Amino acid sequence: MFDNFSLPAILISYVALLFSLSVHEASHATAAFLLEDRTAQRMGRMTLNPLAHMDPIGTFLFPLIGMSTGIPFIGWAKPVPVNPVNLTRRLRMKISYALVAFAGPASNIILSLLFFFITVFLVKINVVDVDQRKILFESALTGYAGIERLGTVSNQTILIALSGQCILINMGLAIFNLLPLGPLDGSSVLRAFVPDQWLPGYDRVQPYMSGVLLILVFTGLFQFILYPVFMFLIGILGLLQTVFLG
Repeated sequence: MFDNFSLPAILISYVALLFSLSVHEASHATAAFLLEDRTAQRMGRMTLNPLAHMDPIGTFLFPLIGMSTGIPFIGWAKPVPVNPVNLTRRLRMKISYALVAFAGPASNIILSLLFFFITVFLVKINVVDVDQRKILFESALTGYAGIERLGTVSNQTILIALSGQCILINMGLAIFNLLPLGPLDGSSVLRAFVPDQWLPGYDRVQPYMSGVLLILVFTGLFQFILYPVFMFLIGILGLLQTVFLG
């Protein structure tokens, strides 16, 4: 079970996950604040401090078990409290709530792009040969394990591995959270586009989506559904790194 156990790999992946989850939740809180609901801000959730967002099971136990055993892990933080009644009246309530919901995945998309350029920059300043740059970049996407397989472990390449992990983890969090299944953010985003006359039925169905989500995760169907999307985005990254790495 613990064949994949590697303390450096676990630490790098966990730091990347913890940072990404903190930005995700802080983005929800900030969006709510900007839309005039100060509930999360008053509760200290508009911060990048991971301690404010950590859930003992979702942010600690499950991710570390997954990282140490090789089992695909689920990571989540404490939900940010939002009171829809307090949201601005300049927009319809369901639109404001959807914007707050979308802020989390949007932050992960932005972080994924940001760390792509950071990784490209770090690779370029550390490696001269174009072919070696591409190999190092692709290895960095798998984190410390990829760097270790290349036999190029150093302070610089560990930093590249951390940046590479941030690309994939943020990409994964964005895709996962945009699924239109309650309690994921995608359900609230989709709700903004549901015609008003259909909203009662939509809201009645959403509580049962948690069970559907659990079934998808624990049967492996979740990976089967998202794998094509994930690989499509990896393909785009491959094209981009060819352009930027020479």
